[in-house]
Amino acid sequence: MRLFRADPAAPHHTRNPSALTSFVDEVYATLSGLFAYAAVLALFVVLGVYLWRQLPDATAMPVPAAAGWSLAGRQAPAFAISRLDQRDKTEAYEVLRHPGGGHKDIFRWADANGAPAAELEIYRPGSEAAGPAVAEIAGRLDPGGVRELEAAGIVDSKFGSVTLLRPARQDGSHTCLGFLKQADAPDLRISGWTCLGASLPAQRAAIVCMLNRLTLLAAGNDPRLVALFAHAELKRTDCVTSGQPALSADWVMGSENPLLRGAL
Repeated sequence: MRLFRADPAAPHHTRNPSALTSFVDEVYATLSGLFAYAAVLALFVVLGVYLWRQLPDATAMPVPAAAGWSLAGRQAPAFAISRLDQRDKTEAYEVLRHPGGGHKDIFRWADANGAPAAELEIYRPGSEAAGPAVAEIAGRLDPGGVRELEAAGIVDSKFGSVTLLRPARQDGSHTCLGFLKQADAPDLRISGWTCLGASLPAQRAAIVCMLNRLTLLAAGNDPRLVALFAHAELKRTDCVTSGQPALSADWVMGSENPLLRGAL
């Protein structure tokens, strides 16, 4: 008589845990692979979206209109203002560049108290979009104001007729006078303003003197610019001064008398 009987199903039950573990491991491995695949796919999607969003910026980078003007460092002056004597000096001269190819050469003067007194800008445009000339002059003449400019007559300089501008609404304070000259060949705009001079004739004379003393130092391989200044020199007249030369610390401040006096 057998005390124990071997159960044929016993070996089957002893193998189940191992088979079940293998099945679970396979499921986990499959799920892990799917998660890894989904993560990689999501990474590619995110990277693709990022590159797609950067594409418009990359294509817009060569467009110069997206950037503004910047100060050109260590660039030799292309223009100069001739002087009466060694006491005359330009307070500031700077060159601005635009990615579109535009150049602005700017002269600035200050009065005895250090306040802005006069400005002359030579603008050689490139492919950039330029704003209205009169509006730009108004903004430079009165950066903190909103006064519009109106025509204030015409003066004759070595570059031809120059349009004068003044604030349309007078507020009782000392009035400054702006000016604008547009040349076609080459495309060149000369503009600026002066606040020096106690009368309109004095300011008109100062502007004519400013333009007549503007000279070209470097044309940048532009024969039309050379021809413009060479032709203008043939029509240059004497500058306007008043009083004794010793009393004039700056040629702009000395333009109080509209009568011609002396040679340059």
